[in-house]
Amino acid sequence: MTQKMIDQAKAVMRKNDRGTYTVPTHGLYPFQWNWDSALSALGFAHFDEPRAWTEIETLLAHQWEDGMVPHIIFHQRDDGYFPGPDVWGTGRPVPTSGITQPAVAGFAIRRIYDRAQNKVLAAEKARALLPKIHAWHQWFFANRDPQGTGLVAIIHPWESGRDNSVDWDAAFKRVPTEGVQPFTRRDTSHTNPAHRPTDEQYKRYIWLVEKFRSLGWDNSKLHDASPFQIVDPGFNAILIRSCADLAILAKSLGEVEIAAQSQAMADKAIAAMETLWSEKLGQYACYDRTLGALVDSPSIGGILATFAPIPTTQAKAISDRIEVLAASCNYLVPSHDPTAPEFDALRYWRGPIWLIVNYMIADGLEIAGQSAMANRINRDCLSLIDQSGFAEYYGPINAEPCGGDAFTWTAAMVIEILSTHEIAA
Repeated sequence: MTQKMIDQAKAVMRKNDRGTYTVPTHGLYPFQWNWDSALSALGFAHFDEPRAWTEIETLLAHQWEDGMVPHIIFHQRDDGYFPGPDVWGTGRPVPTSGITQPAVAGFAIRRIYDRAQNKVLAAEKARALLPKIHAWHQWFFANRDPQGTGLVAIIHPWESGRDNSVDWDAAFKRVPTEGVQPFTRRDTSHTNPAHRPTDEQYKRYIWLVEKFRSLGWDNSKLHDASPFQIVDPGFNAILIRSCADLAILAKSLGEVEIAAQSQAMADKAIAAMETLWSEKLGQYACYDRTLGALVDSPSIGGILATFAPIPTTQAKAISDRIEVLAASCNYLVPSHDPTAPEFDALRYWRGPIWLIVNYMIADGLEIAGQSAMANRINRDCLSLIDQSGFAEYYGPINAEPCGGDAFTWTAAMVIEILSTHEIAA
């Protein structure tokens, strides 16, 4: 069964392989997405190491001069997705979006390097990628932490990867919809509209894009110009983990300056993360910079914080928190508390399970000594695949497959989990 599932996962990845990059799935997402690519490289690394490096190289080849790595690269024309390059208007030689996504690439290249069979190739590739990823990390703290708090803000929900999370609801109401040009969504023609963000949310997404475009995509201006400034613990945990991993990788490759700077960024951010801890929720919470207050929302973002090297007491508390969530769903980890009134079992990030987030949560819990819960989460991942195939995401109650099918990063996580873990029954 294990090998059969790995073979099925490889077939999904090959189906979505475009040679030098992968698309998340045919139709719904026809371009290269930032964190999808980095996580997909982990899957490739188990059966085609050169292809894994190529995936991340292609992503970083489209880095902006200021260090930002965009969240979408429009390698070829496809009118099946909105908003396309004309809406973004970033003026790049190869069109890209103008915002970023979770900085998981640093974690990915360290993991691929550590496991590499071809160490000569791995050292060559990693050494070339190090300064690019380091520049991206520096860009975050320069442009999304203007007050030097140690934590960065997202300025558009799409940056988080958790597009329609309940975490954003209150802050998103401050984003206007007046003046947004008429548009036609494409996502709802590929998948069930009940599984996707609402039209009202989409208007606000596009208002932000149009606002940033009007500022010429000048990253020195966008943070303060955005009415949406949210410090997401999950987003920051990924950045922290990547900084810490890049420091270790840089040191092993003799890049002492990058190593020192990366560790310093990670250390400052780890200390600052504790300002996001919510005793009430028993997990970390988002922080609304505009209001200067924590967001009272029990979502997956505060649980994903385990991916960073947080204190062991907090990791244990989060493991206990997941145990509480397990009492109200049949599969872990739901993207929002099933007992909360805003929970929606099938609508994108308002309840469903995502294997990539499960993988990162489990990885962090295992490092923190919470191996029983980590194993339980990994076991649920495989149960979902066995029951519902390689979907984009899944209902946490009945394991319904939701969103796109034959999904690249879902397949990559399956390969990664099965290739690196003995899953106890």
